[in-house]
Amino acid sequence: TCDTGDQQTTAVVHLKEPAATIVEMLKDVTSYEGEDAVFECRLSRETTQDAQWFLGDVPLQSNEMNEIRVQGTRHSLILRKVTLEDCGYISFKIGEHTSAA
Repeated sequence: TCDTGDQQTTAVVHLKEPAATIVEMLKDVTSYEGEDAVFECRLSRETTQDAQWFLGDVPLQSNEMNEIRVQGTRHSLILRKVTLEDCGYISFKIGEHTSAA
């Protein structure tokens, strides 16, 4: 706000968070049935953007079979005790950026 006594003007500052990009892509994982499979990728920056993991076209949530972790710029997915039904493409999406393995 600028106030000269008899006149006043006000402006607002709006900030946009820069988009994060994937700087370390997912790598293929081979596991034995019953073992855990761990997928990791790293982003260019910490972000509040929504990130999503997928098995094929199915979005994954953190639960007793899937553990999703975020530690700074590192995003991890742990598939617990994998079975043959878990075979397929794992993908990670944030904004317009996707990585798959």
